[in-house]
Formats: sequence, structure tokens, C-alpha cells
Amino acid sequence: MPVTKLKAFLDANGVAYSTIDHAPAYTAREVAAATPVARGEFAKSVIVKVDGTLAMAVVPASRRVDTQKLARLLSADRVEIAKEDEFKSVFPGCELGAMPPFGNLYDLEVFVAEDLAEDDEIVFNAGTHNQAMRIAYADFEELVKPKLGEFAVKH
Repeated sequence: MPVTKLKAFLDANGVAYSTIDHAPAYTAREVAAATPVARGEFAKSVIVKVDGTLAMAVVPASRRVDTQKLARLLSADRVEIAKEDEFKSVFPGCELGAMPPFGNLYDLEVFVAEDLAEDDEIVFNAGTHNQAMRIAYADFEELVKPKLGEFAVKH
């Protein structure tokens, strides 16, 4: 989803947002370093497979997805990190690794680390490697309706 489509979705739902332009950055850590956002406040989208079905796990940039914890949380037999070739076609118009945490727009279930829900705002890649967005966490939760859980661990 190009940034313009994401903005149109937020506008259609009356959600206030701000965009943050930054130098090209390819990891969540680099984006957090390139923006005025602490690493723990920047949300990264990680594509996982839950019993073979693609889903999105959203965690702070300073953390990683613990697939065993997520599997227990979901009562799943297996959770694994998806490979790029398994999901790149799911996100047309997005640069790989810069997918916004709106998996619901791509028919993906979304799981969010509880740490992110504690903040008033959420900052995330906006579909490109040089632009991030900031919105109120309450608005994100209302639009995405993610399942919250404790599955993020320190790198």
C-alpha cells in the first residue's frame, strides 16, 4: 500500500496523523535512529506464519518476536517468521520491510506486543524506507482491532 493509500484510509476514518520523512533506512533500528523516536516506541511489522497461515506481529523496534511465546498465546502448533518470498506479493506497492502495521488491510490477522499499547502514540513505517507515520494508539487499535499479547523479547 503506497503511502497515499494509507493516508487515504486514515483520512476516510477521520484519523489524525503526522508523517516523518527521513533518510532511507532499511531496518526498524535504522528508522528509529533516523527519526525523533526512541527505538522502544517505533513499531515494526514482522510477518509470521501461524500454523501455515500468514499473520502480522507488531513489536517495538528494540525487541523481536518470540515465536514460542506467540504460539502459546495463540494455542498454535507452530509459529515461525515468514520468508520474504512467502509474503512479498501480499503487500503490493509497499517496499519489502517497510509494511505498515495495518495487516487487516491485507486480510492478515494482527498481533501487537502489549508494550506498544502502553504508549499514547504508535510510530511505524508507512510503506516506504524513507517515511514513517505517527498516530494515536487508540486510533490504531480502533482501525486494526489487533490481538494484544506478551510475545516480544529483547534482541
